[in-house]
Amino acid sequence: MRCPYCNHHDLRVVDSRDSETGEAIRRRRACNNCGRRFTSYERIESIPFYIVKKDGRREDFDRQKLFLGLMNACKKRDISPERVQQIVEEIETELRGRGQSELPSREVGELVMARLRELDEVAYVRFASVYRSFRDLSEVKQEIDHLLSAERVGGRRRAPAR
Repeated sequence: MRCPYCNHHDLRVVDSRDSETGEAIRRRRACNNCGRRFTSYERIESIPFYIVKKDGRREDFDRQKLFLGLMNACKKRDISPERVQQIVEEIETELRGRGQSELPSREVGELVMARLRELDEVAYVRFASVYRSFRDLSEVKQEIDHLLSAERVGGRRRAPAR
């Protein structure tokens, strides 16, 4: 491994611990050349699986793509990148646990939406607007109305009726 800042190979591990889901080891590293610190994750190399898109194309599951999509939805919200990373790990663990080599993108999207809905309603609506391809403001309003009515029902949230 090399330092992402100066590309030097002389590094030391400052701290090491399991990730919250136990699927990876999180290591804080420091470069002995430039002194800067960064985080790395070690995880068991696993069998790849594919996401089947709406148009039938197949793509390798890409946790970085999932992370960036979530970060985009959570932009300017009080949600840490570590929490987003935890959600990505939870989703990947659930998908791998299904034991299938191919999964429809719809299933991944629904898992993301369920977690975002519990985490932050604004991030949820942002993600839903892209995922569900809202065509106009009336569809956005309808989704917000679903959120508001779910909160009124016993103060707890339910999945939208779709």
